[in-house]
Amino acid sequence: MSKIENAQTETQRSSAETQHAAKSFTRRLLLQSAAAAAGVASVGPFVLREGRAASGSVKIFSWAGYISQDMLADFEKKTGVKATLTEYGTNDELLNQLKATGGAGFDIIHPTVDRVPNYVEFELVQPLDESKVKWDGCLKSSVEGSAGMGGVVGAKRYFAPADWGTEALAYDMKKAPLAYGTASYGDLWAPANAGKVTVRGHSSLIGIALWLESQGKLPHPVRDQFKDEAKARANFDAILKVAAANKKSVAQFWTNENEAQGAFRTNGCVIGQTWDSTAVALRKEGLPVRFVAPKEGALAWMEGFAIPKKAENLENAYAWINWFYTPQAGALYTNHSGISSTAVGAEAHLSDLNKQFFADAYPGDALQKLWWWPIQEAWYVSIRNEYQDRFLAA
Repeated sequence: MSKIENAQTETQRSSAETQHAAKSFTRRLLLQSAAAAAGVASVGPFVLREGRAASGSVKIFSWAGYISQDMLADFEKKTGVKATLTEYGTNDELLNQLKATGGAGFDIIHPTVDRVPNYVEFELVQPLDESKVKWDGCLKSSVEGSAGMGGVVGAKRYFAPADWGTEALAYDMKKAPLAYGTASYGDLWAPANAGKVTVRGHSSLIGIALWLESQGKLPHPVRDQFKDEAKARANFDAILKVAAANKKSVAQFWTNENEAQGAFRTNGCVIGQTWDSTAVALRKEGLPVRFVAPKEGALAWMEGFAIPKKAENLENAYAWINWFYTPQAGALYTNHSGISSTAVGAEAHLSDLNKQFFADAYPGDALQKLWWWPIQEAWYVSIRNEYQDRFLAA
């Protein structure tokens, strides 16, 4: 059996564990883990105690808008390592870049956990040396939960959790008000919002799927389509029918953070299915945009760090991970991006705006209803993109 075939087998095996792990992984568990490890937060920067990375550089490839200059400066101050940042806008852009170089060019990448098996399949990343990671600085539940979501393949860990967030409903408080408990993915397609909606192609199809599923109008449970090609196509056929019929409501499709923000800021959109980071950035600007989980459940994802197969500055890559697993670094990250860090103790250093944003976005039982993305294997991504393209062309 080839390495690729073996990776595919292990990916399929881990898929069976995904739902159990994802179901149990919630922000409530994250906070419980933080409380249990509260003593760790006061210890100080782990990278300084190790003293391994005192010079050199590290090349980081991360999402646009995630890593600030303040973070890079703090990392260099704490470690003596110069970090250079290159940004991308989508998981596919990251994957394609690494394919083009065979896993060379960067020391740290920032993938979504459900896509990690894709990198393993194409032999683009290397297993982590877990002895070099200061796991006590990362919320225990995120480490354990990520294993069945794609972070561990073939009994080897490739993923160090960095953050988690959601894709849900961003809305203009004055022009398209929503309230938790009644807010739904279906609100995007209400006649009053025609021509004023922004969505991302492939994930909006899942939003429609959850809406249809809640009404008993989907051929198969949404999660089943991630495991079976025939069920995926049957579901997507039903989803596409609804999506195409409502395409006229979309004023702008977005594929990255800048486009999603621009939809509200300059292109007249009043409601959309966006990332949490989109809404918090607009709120920081003083725009009347808020964010709320729909009754079907916010689409939840976890991201983290992986090390490319041909990383040149290996020790400094681990220094970056361990620096990130400090309360101050985690707070710098969340206060900048609006995305929840997995660093133990980070919540104690958050800004008032970020604390309020979280409370507004996930009231009531919203945290118990998070809909965690399953592993998206290569065959599924291909089908997903096929139907996305048909939606965009409708």
